[in-house]
Amino acid sequence: MKVEKSRWWQKFLVAGALAALVAGTGSTLPSAYAGGMIKGDDDKWISVGVGLRTSFTAKENSAPNGNEYSTDFNLDNARVYINGQLHKYIGFTFNTECFNCSVKPAGQEFGSNSAMGLLDAIAKFEVHPMFNIWAGRTLLPSERGELNGPYYHATYDGFRTPFFPADQSGNFNSGAGLYGRDNAVVLFGKVHPAGTHLLYAVSVSQGLRGLSGMNSEGSLMYTGRLQWNLLNDEDNPGYYTSGTYYGTGGDIFAIAANVQHQKDGAGSASTGGGLRTADFTGMSADVLLEKLMPNDLGVVTFNAEFKRFWADTGKTTATSSAASFNMFDGVSWTVYGLYLIPTQVGWGRFQPYMRFTSIDPRYGNLRQEWEPGINYVINGHNARMSVFYRYGDSGAGPAGAAYATSSSSQKVDSFTVAFQWQY
Repeated sequence: MKVEKSRWWQKFLVAGALAALVAGTGSTLPSAYAGGMIKGDDDKWISVGVGLRTSFTAKENSAPNGNEYSTDFNLDNARVYINGQLHKYIGFTFNTECFNCSVKPAGQEFGSNSAMGLLDAIAKFEVHPMFNIWAGRTLLPSERGELNGPYYHATYDGFRTPFFPADQSGNFNSGAGLYGRDNAVVLFGKVHPAGTHLLYAVSVSQGLRGLSGMNSEGSLMYTGRLQWNLLNDEDNPGYYTSGTYYGTGGDIFAIAANVQHQKDGAGSASTGGGLRTADFTGMSADVLLEKLMPNDLGVVTFNAEFKRFWADTGKTTATSSAASFNMFDGVSWTVYGLYLIPTQVGWGRFQPYMRFTSIDPRYGNLRQEWEPGINYVINGHNARMSVFYRYGDSGAGPAGAAYATSSSSQKVDSFTVAFQWQY
């Protein structure tokens, strides 16, 4: 494949100039962010915050003509956070998201398919560290990558392996969830055996519903996660996680396992009137290791995640059925390491990293991707800039159906400059 190097370097220089501009003007920006709060007393309060993630990507062979590098500015996330406490043991969360903000409609009309919608609506009953209940539309307790959410990953785009079902639906009532959320009840708590920290979380949710007779019995989805922190504990809301703490949490070594199952949780209604369904079972394991180097020599972070999904609907694809929910069936894993340099430059610190991802579907081709990059950490996850390069053929995205067939894939490269802010 012939690549026009001059055009590639033009885009590289433009992205580099954007990066230099932001790094060079850092001293003029605020260095701390915190959501605003209205407080009645210690047991009655409400807070409001916002989050924004935006990026520029140049990707090989992704221009409209299929031969040039794309030049895409993306609004990846735009959220409003509302949290509150009504009673010593009762709280709530109400969050919104700009759905499809980065998707261009067929006619290129501005905003015609973008909408602010409901992301989370959670009633919280937190009575004891060992026993708590969240109910409503909430994250299911699956793997760390999902529980990090887009804002608390160690890298800007943390979602590089196939999603669990709760990330697969474009319409919440015609699929199995959206943005990792489902209508669910979650029971979770934490115990501290022998000075360690063991977190458990189990949920019952609706899972796959409403697609042409699939899951006609109304089977529920069951999800469970165990996380064992052998060194310091992680200070997060509920059962949520982070991909790094930039050294603020001390030394961390956490291992976790997750399992999710739903009877008739995948399948398709064929155009010939037949119905092919399968039970869905997904298992994952993840590791977080973060170490403060002696003599103030920086912070080393290591993340790894392994997934095995079972959803045997054969080689059926979304295009061969009137309605389908073809989950990924196979093995995937990703691993990455980061080093937070201790020296402050301007108003932040640099954090170079390397990531590798492998996706091996049962009925498809092996896909792999390399990602070297660097974060410029201003205020933890609340203010961060990222610049990264990718090369590989996993660019079909983390959706399950994208790997359901044995279609060939093309190795391409891309370059991204990205920013995220939270208040």
